[in-house]
Amino acid sequence: MANIKSQKKRNRQNVRRHERNKAVRTELKTRVKVAGAAIDTGAEDVDALVQAAQKRLGKAAASGVIHKNAAARRQSRLMKRASQTASAE
Repeated sequence: MANIKSQKKRNRQNVRRHERNKAVRTELKTRVKVAGAAIDTGAEDVDALVQAAQKRLGKAAASGVIHKNAAARRQSRLMKRASQTASAE
């Protein structure tokens, strides 16, 4: 346990940030998973779900929850899957 006042505050901040980041990462996984499932099943609202996943990925990268290149990679893979199924139909 820290004895320095500033370090105690830093520990409290880290706990709050960790919880917030964990929630964002969980939502990211859920959105990407839902969009991927919609792509596989050929649902009608695929575009909206993919767009929502992309938006969340961009926001997470902008706020520093995930690295910007990781967000770009995930978006690229999602769009690649969407375009492959769209061109196959």
